[in-house]
Amino acid sequence: MSELINNSDKRKRTLKGLLLKIHEGVDPDLVKAELVELLREVPYGEVVEVEQQLIEEGLPAEEIQKFCDVHSLVLDGNIDLSGAKSIPPGHPVDTFNQENKELLKVVDEASELLDQVKSMKDSDINPMAMKLLSAFNRLLDVDKHYQRKEYLLFPFLEKAGITGPPKVMWGKHDEIRDLLKGCIEVLRTSELTRDDLITTYDLLFNPALDGVEDMVKKEQDILFPMSLDHLTVENWWDIYQQTLAIGFCLYDPQVEWKPQGMDTRLTEESAIYGSGIQLPSGSFTSEEILAILNTLPVDMTFVDRNDKVKYFSQGPHRIFTRSRSIINRDVRLCHPPASVHIVEKIIDDFKSGRASHAPFWIQMQGKFIYIEYYALRNEQGEYLGTLEVSQDLSEYRKLEGEQRILEYK
Repeated sequence: MSELINNSDKRKRTLKGLLLKIHEGVDPDLVKAELVELLREVPYGEVVEVEQQLIEEGLPAEEIQKFCDVHSLVLDGNIDLSGAKSIPPGHPVDTFNQENKELLKVVDEASELLDQVKSMKDSDINPMAMKLLSAFNRLLDVDKHYQRKEYLLFPFLEKAGITGPPKVMWGKHDEIRDLLKGCIEVLRTSELTRDDLITTYDLLFNPALDGVEDMVKKEQDILFPMSLDHLTVENWWDIYQQTLAIGFCLYDPQVEWKPQGMDTRLTEESAIYGSGIQLPSGSFTSEEILAILNTLPVDMTFVDRNDKVKYFSQGPHRIFTRSRSIINRDVRLCHPPASVHIVEKIIDDFKSGRASHAPFWIQMQGKFIYIEYYALRNEQGEYLGTLEVSQDLSEYRKLEGEQRILEYK
């Protein structure tokens, strides 16, 4: 046992010295070669301990953040995950990992589109910019993935004494979010040229895509294995229960997680039955209001005053596909780029009071679909949000005469 401890201490001292060389300006490729020669592989937990020690010994977290990507480059392929715990389906870490798979698909999609730009004519750039805008809009959904780490996972790590790495990672989140927003801003510019996109590639597009991809590696190689070691089942259940309040990223879990050896019935029943809703004309339990909303023959989606999707009904005959990954997403990012200006017009008019109702009707797959947007306001007239109500009126349009006799159909 003492030999294992000594080996671990020696590895950590060696790794710390190698990482400090990076901060002193030594070529990362030389450091990586030395790491492979001296250490071969480093257990994921020791990487976290070393970064924590560097911060405790006075190396600013901002300095670690600055060289975070270089650390990852040096350690890539040399982290030992043999001791990592298995992850049950539906567990919060499983959800994080599934989201990462979807993020990497969009990163690949955006990379392939950008590769095509170099051989395109200026006349073809606007359609390409729309495709890229769609991809980067989807990538910005990573904000919810990061928020769940920041507000649900990191507090438990900090309680376990792991404070440095979460601080560094949060800083990287902010960098990636800013890069993605910059990409979207450029792609929304009218009359883009091929040269504009090529120039922006090294400044924004490539760093943004690399940032998302590198963060996936940091999570899967270090953060999540380490978190599984330090958090209790109760901690993970707490995270699981709060996850939907922030929302999912490009993925809607279809498997419900029930932690083994823990009685979750009390908290589950409390969530369903315990909270009553008192209104001026009556009251409901949460279970009752859920049944009412899902029985109405309409699709409803609620967008709050901050333009975030907060709710959608889940009736048996949905008109438009919705998944829980849109919860807390900016409503503009839930629509094709070509129709965003209409969404913005409706929201602006509702907020300003110029309008409170916007109806549309379309023919879709042989059905007559009626879509209405309503501005929701309180008694003082203050804007609370927008309610989208959609319904299939095809059968209603066929009605003639009257039906006064009870007849089940």
